[in-house]
Amino acid sequence: MNSLDWTVLIGYFGVMVAIGLWSHRHVDDVSDFFTAGGRMPWWLSGISHHMSGYSAVMFTGYAGIAYQYGVTSFVTWSLPIAIGIGIGAKLFAPRLNRLRSRLHVASPLEYLKNRYNVPTQQALAWSGLLLKIVDVGAKWAAIATLLSVFTGMSLTQGIFITGAITAVYCTVGGLWADALTELGQFVIQLFAGLTMLVIVLDELGGLSALWTVWDKLPEGHAEPTAGPYTVTFLLAYLFIKTFEYNGGMWNQAQRYMATDSARSATRSARLSAILWLVWPAVLFFPMWAAPLLVEAKKPDASDSYALMTEQLLPHGLLGLVVVGFFSHTMAMCSSDANAISAVFTRDIAPVFSKAARSWDNRAGLLAARLSTLAFLALSMALATQINSPAFQDIISVVIKWVAGLMGPIAIPFMLGLLRPFRRSGPTAALTSWAAGLLAFYFTNYDLHGSVKTDVALQYQVALPLAISLVLYVVVGLLKPEDTPERDALIETINSDGGGSRGGAATVPGRRTGPDVTGVPEGLKD
Repeated sequence: MNSLDWTVLIGYFGVMVAIGLWSHRHVDDVSDFFTAGGRMPWWLSGISHHMSGYSAVMFTGYAGIAYQYGVTSFVTWSLPIAIGIGIGAKLFAPRLNRLRSRLHVASPLEYLKNRYNVPTQQALAWSGLLLKIVDVGAKWAAIATLLSVFTGMSLTQGIFITGAITAVYCTVGGLWADALTELGQFVIQLFAGLTMLVIVLDELGGLSALWTVWDKLPEGHAEPTAGPYTVTFLLAYLFIKTFEYNGGMWNQAQRYMATDSARSATRSARLSAILWLVWPAVLFFPMWAAPLLVEAKKPDASDSYALMTEQLLPHGLLGLVVVGFFSHTMAMCSSDANAISAVFTRDIAPVFSKAARSWDNRAGLLAARLSTLAFLALSMALATQINSPAFQDIISVVIKWVAGLMGPIAIPFMLGLLRPFRRSGPTAALTSWAAGLLAFYFTNYDLHGSVKTDVALQYQVALPLAISLVLYVVVGLLKPEDTPERDALIETINSDGGGSRGGAATVPGRRTGPDVTGVPEGLKD
C-alpha cells in the first residue's frame, strides 16, 4: 500500500466515525439504541441484515476453501444461508418483530423470562455471550491478518485499530449507526467487488472466462461438494443457518425487531435472502480462479485473496478493496456488540443488580454504551491470541465452534416463538441446551480436552443441534409445561391482530416501552 491507498483507508474510517457521531443525535433511549425505535425502513434493515452476516473471514477462511475446493465454497455456505433466510422470512421474521411491537422488549431474549423462566433466560444469555466473544475475536483476527499482509502491521496493532474505530461509531450511535454504516459499507463493497471481478476476468481473457476457465482449474473445482464439505455437511449447514441467520445469534433478530411492522420484517428478510443468493457469487469467482493467478503460501490458502489483490490491483483500488475487507468485519462485529449489549443490560444485569431494574433512560444508555465497549475489549483481547494452539485456525473457530454451539442456544429461543412447540417449557429448554453443549464437547474433545481428529466435520457441527432439537421436542411431549399465561404470550407473538385469535391476549410481565422517537429524516417509508 502507498499513500493513495492509505488515504482511501483513513478516509473510510473517518466517514464511519462521522456517521456514528451523526446517529448519536437520534438516540434518546435504549429502544433507539438497541432497536432503532422500531422505525427502520425495511430496505435498510434488509441491507443491514445481509452485511452483518459475514466478515473478513469471507476473504481469509472461505477464500482458502474456494482456492482449494472451488464452487463448494458457495454451495455449502452462502446458498444454504440464502435458503434459510428465505424460509425464515415467513416463519421467524414477523414473530421477532412482534417481540418489540407487542411485548415492548429491547433485547431478543427479554421475552424468555415469561416464555420459560429466569434460569432459562440466564443460561441462554451467558452461553451466547461467551460464544460471541470467541466468534467476534476470530473475526478481529481475520481482518488483522489481512491488514498485516498489506501494511506489515502486527496483528495486535491491526486488531486495536479496527476495534477502536468500530467502538467509536457503534457505541455512540447504537443500531442506527450500525445500519447506516452498513449501508455505506455495502456500497463500497459493491464497487470493490465488481472492480475485482472485472480485473480478474481481464487477466483470464475477458468475459468468456466465466464459462471457459473451469477446464484450466484443478480437478473437481466445479463440483458442488468436495473435501470435508459433503452433501451431509450441506444439509446440516442449511439446518443450522436457518436458525442462526434468522435470529439465533441475536444480531439478525434485532434487524427484524427494528422495522415498523411484521410485514416490513418479512420484506427485509426477503431482500437479505436475495442478496445472499447473488452477491457472494460475485465475490467468490475471483477466489475460485485464484489458483491460476497466485500461489498461496499458507497451508489453508487463507492468504490467497490478499496475495491476488496485491498482485492485480493498482494503488487506490487496492486501498478500496482493503476497505471492503474492513467493511464486512466492522459490520458484523458492531452488530454483535450491540446485540450483546442489549442482552447484558436488559437480561443479565437486572437479575444481579436491583439498581439495573430501575435505570432511567440516561442510566440505561450509559450502561448500554459501557457494556458495548467491554464486549469489544474482551473480543479484541481474545483475538490477540490468534497464534495460540487452540485458536490459530480461523475457519475452524467460525465453522465448528459457532455452528456447533449455536444450535443449543438458538433452539429454545427460536422454537419458543412458534405455536407447535408451546408445550415445551423450562425443563425442555434447559435439557435441550445442556445436552447440546455436552454433545458439542464430546463430539470434538475427549475427557482430557484433547481435540478429536476422527470425527467428520458435518457431525461436529450437526450433532449438537440435532440432539438439542430432539430433546426440546421429546421433553416437551413427555413433560408438557404449557400454561394459560405462556399460551397467551405465544398467541400475541403469532397473531396478526392485536392478540390471540379469540380476543386480546393477556401477557404477564409486559412493560410499557419507552418512547420511540428520533428517527433520522429521510429514512422513513
